[in-house]
Amino acid sequence: MKRSALVLLTLIASTFCFAQKGKPLFTYPLGVQSYTYRASFPNSVVATLDTIKALGITEMEGPNPKNISPEEFKKLLDERNIKMPSIGLDYNLVVGNPQGAVRLAKVFGSEYVMVAWIPHGKTFTIDDAKKAVTDFNAAGKVLKENGITLCYHNHGYEFGPYENGTLFDYIAENTNPQYVSFEMDMLWAFHGGADPAKLLYKYKSRWKLMHLKDIRKGVANDLTGGTPIKNDVALGTGQINVPEVLKAAKAVGIKHYFIEDESPDHAAQIPVTIKYLKSL
Repeated sequence: MKRSALVLLTLIASTFCFAQKGKPLFTYPLGVQSYTYRASFPNSVVATLDTIKALGITEMEGPNPKNISPEEFKKLLDERNIKMPSIGLDYNLVVGNPQGAVRLAKVFGSEYVMVAWIPHGKTFTIDDAKKAVTDFNAAGKVLKENGITLCYHNHGYEFGPYENGTLFDYIAENTNPQYVSFEMDMLWAFHGGADPAKLLYKYKSRWKLMHLKDIRKGVANDLTGGTPIKNDVALGTGQINVPEVLKAAKAVGIKHYFIEDESPDHAAQIPVTIKYLKSL
């Protein structure tokens, strides 16, 4: 073989090996939280769903917007091959009428019902946490008996100190793992002072779902469970170490990921988020 040909083959082989080393970190279906499009759905459900499909999104965390029935919304989702593995419902609805939550989840073929907010006063207290534990265990049992998993979605205020840990630790350690699981919201965990990756590893068997979101640089952490919506930024442009969190999420077995961008600039930011996820 001529030297020039040998050099060329060596170069091709080394290039191929280099390309093979870079395995993608994010390999799951792209999902979105329907709340992201809360301002668009009232104008046109069909046009909004077409926009979502055009982005390559194949999963949504619902339920349906207020201006369309669950059955009709499910039909529109099916037409666009968008699945709804999880629905987010109000605490009082799930606790007061768990069978109603089951019925709605069944309409969408959802495996999970998510609760994102525990009612409380100005400050989230141990009494609030204790009540939530009792309520979640009871409602979660009913859901599990009907093939649905209840997930509590952290919101930042639960990371206030309690004994040797936090109020979130109290909830995680006192809810029954058979009946209660969790959805990780990266932004709210971080904003509440927790380390999202470490929290995933700490309760690794409990996490089933994730909200993909990032918070603007320079925003200080607090326990309010709130921040102006303009502080939601495209993934990878804020404060959170996204690759570290995604590695932890993959390690603990999370399979459903939903982009949630509450910003008024979400239409411009979501393509940036998707491009970033695919680049990892």
